[in-house]
Amino acid sequence: MKRILTPIVIALLSFQIATLRATEITVFAAASLTDALKEIGANYEKQGGDKVAFNFGASSMLERQIEEGAPADIFFSADEARMDALTAKDLIFKETRKSLLSNTLVIVTSAESKLKILSPADLTGNRVRRVALADPQAVPAGVYSKAFLEKEKLWSQIQPKVVPVDNVRAALAAVESGNIEVGMVFKTDAAISKKVRIAYEVPANASPKISYPLAVTKNAKQVESAKKFVEYLASNDAAKIFTRYGFMVLK
Repeated sequence: MKRILTPIVIALLSFQIATLRATEITVFAAASLTDALKEIGANYEKQGGDKVAFNFGASSMLERQIEEGAPADIFFSADEARMDALTAKDLIFKETRKSLLSNTLVIVTSAESKLKILSPADLTGNRVRRVALADPQAVPAGVYSKAFLEKEKLWSQIQPKVVPVDNVRAALAAVESGNIEVGMVFKTDAAISKKVRIAYEVPANASPKISYPLAVTKNAKQVESAKKFVEYLASNDAAKIFTRYGFMVLK
């Protein structure tokens, strides 16, 4: 006797087959993008897009991994310098490169701290013993922070207090723990934490230019699928999510 498949069973089977065939895109992305990209990736999958897997970390570390052959389909950096390094070594598809986002630098303290930071010069005072920064020699958030403090002619006084950490989220965590009085992070990182407060926001006219580029890499195993996701990241749907997390979307 033949078994007749109902429309519901057929739909379920079709969904299972589509799931099995789904491509997985691997995105290497700056740590500051973690929350926004997780939400965007989930939405993309719900809308029928490919599965998206993320590897978050310091842009400098991710760039090195890609140079060493790590299988990233897309690189989403927190600065242009890391992307320029891959471009110079012909490791990205240049036509896919887009500068998509910007951000703001802020000085944070723990939420319970009574410490007042009315200007960056306050970081040189006796009440601030340590300043958490993403590695100012390599990691974008730290590089931007150092450039700002150099412009303010404060770096030489603050440098002895600097505690360099792996990435911007580690700088945030150091201040959240109460072990370090202040840190410099992106405004988007401060916004996701209830354990810190923004004590000072760097004015746009004093800040170094902050830019987040992305591109499909030549290590990509899923080039066409990666290109589609890059286009989605530049869409209005994605822009709404980036904006909600505090990023400035570049047009």
